Amino acid sequence: MVKYNPKEWFTIIFKFPKSDTFKILLPLMISVGIYCGIVAWLEIYYWKLDQNSDVKNTMVLHSILGFALSMLLVFRTNTAYDRWWEGRRMWGTLTNHSRSISMKLNAALQDISIDDKKFIFSILKDIPVAIKNHLRKIKHFDEFENKAYFLQKYPIISNHHIPNITTQLLVNKLFELKKANKIDDVTLKMINDELRTYSEVCGACERIRNTPIPFSYSSFIKKFIFFYIMTMPYGLVFSIGWYCVILVPFVLYVLASLELIAEEIENPFGTDANDLPIDDICATIRRNINEIESCQI
Repeated sequence: MVKYNPKEWFTIIFKFPKSDTFKILLPLMISVGIYCGIVAWLEIYYWKLDQNSDVKNTMVLHSILGFALSMLLVFRTNTAYDRWWEGRRMWGTLTNHSRSISMKLNAALQDISIDDKKFIFSILKDIPVAIKNHLRKIKHFDEFENKAYFLQKYPIISNHHIPNITTQLLVNKLFELKKANKIDDVTLKMINDELRTYSEVCGACERIRNTPIPFSYSSFIKKFIFFYIMTMPYGLVFSIGWYCVILVPFVLYVLASLELIAEEIENPFGTDANDLPIDDICATIRRNINEIESCQI
């Protein structure tokens, strides 16, 4: 995720990060500019159309369609941002519940062995990483606290739901302690309510990742933008002449950028510049759990 100071206007305006839409659209903008130049030359020098030509009336149609297109793009952007923000809320929930269950377990498991406690807290650190890797379709255990254990038990993980497996290990360990009378029913029930949150957060994030905007809707917006831009220079030449070579690519930049931004943020769990900083969130959760684990009553 790009970190910046929103008050530094000039820095933001003249900074072009890797994901900046201007850099992405520049080849297309140049192509459209050349296309506009060809249209302007044909109308002015080849077809020799004058100001009384009916072609200039197409700008009236573009004004009407421009309003409809702007409404579609506003809805598209808002929908994508809602998905981005819901993803951020889910990871905020995951952070809070990781801290909560860690504090409860640290208080409840004072009489267990050091190895058992270490195993439980290592699983608590691994669950957020497992969810992150699952959302990014990463199939390895390199970032896991219990890397050796997982590699031994699951050498091939292509068909496994690792967040479920990781949470199940924690549940199994807690029930094992319950059978050994090291935790009571009240504590187990209290912790069970916290454990449910892991599945809820993972399921919500899967829903965001696996349910993009319907194809027909996305396809229609792209086609709308394309035909809107391709027909614009025919009427615009009579108003501004050769300046359409500059103006039409600028309109393309504005409209296409909104669609590109929406496409990028509607799945916020990847590694793009504007995606959620879930690597940092996982590191924060691990650091908080380490602090809680080391706190003795």
